[in-house]
Amino acid sequence: MSQLQQLKLIDGPYIMGIINVTSDSFSDHGLYATTDKALELAERLIKEGADILDIGGESTRPGSLGTTLEEELRRVIPVVEILSQKNIPISVDTSKPEVMQAAISAGASIINDVNALQAPGAIEIAARSKATICLMHMQGNPRSMQNSPHYVDVVSEVKSFLQHRIDIAISSGIPYHRLIIDPGFGFGKTLKHNLELLRHLDQFVQINVPVLVGLSRKSMLGTITGNNVDNRVHASVAAALFAVTKGAKILRVHDVKATKDAIMIHNALVNEEYC
Repeated sequence: MSQLQQLKLIDGPYIMGIINVTSDSFSDHGLYATTDKALELAERLIKEGADILDIGGESTRPGSLGTTLEEELRRVIPVVEILSQKNIPISVDTSKPEVMQAAISAGASIINDVNALQAPGAIEIAARSKATICLMHMQGNPRSMQNSPHYVDVVSEVKSFLQHRIDIAISSGIPYHRLIIDPGFGFGKTLKHNLELLRHLDQFVQINVPVLVGLSRKSMLGTITGNNVDNRVHASVAAALFAVTKGAKILRVHDVKATKDAIMIHNALVNEEYC
């Protein structure tokens, strides 16, 4: 049984702490671009209560131009090799099949793919592994995804896409219990689209695989509050907590302690733990 399966995703919600080993991250401005700094952040996130660590070596912020395979491997794999020795599931945020394979070999137990295994060879690598796979929706690509995204019905279209990718994954040999879905907030969506998806997140829960939500510090929160990226902790926690009320099982966040505290209060009220 994998570490992630031990988390029992029928329970939750679980906190996925973000570690961007990149020089152009929208949220941390490259503060953790070296292996040493990434490991320091990992230790802090674990102490704050992270249940999963998500390592990313390529920025997928709007307008990003991508990273070479060699550079992404150089950034990510040393961090995965070290952190996989700890008693916490390690996720790798990548769309490159070669990085997926190297990360799994280095000890990663989750592949978090914003491209939903659409790259040639990705689904075959995922099927041969025992890794849990997160399938995310994105309209377009990071370079151009925020250039006038359009939907007739954003909820039904995103849901249909994710169901289609689940069907392909299963037919390729990836069992249902190894799948997670992510509606892809901010990935080819306007503020209106993002809010519609969040309001109707329970429709994605009906697909009967765990739903991952990544809202932390995103521009949609800045648009609503007027706050810059360094001052969106409270908005991020509020959005995450709303996602939990709609059935989200995994929250991908930068601010682990703040989110963890909010979830503890929520769980105490819902489960009547102190009555």
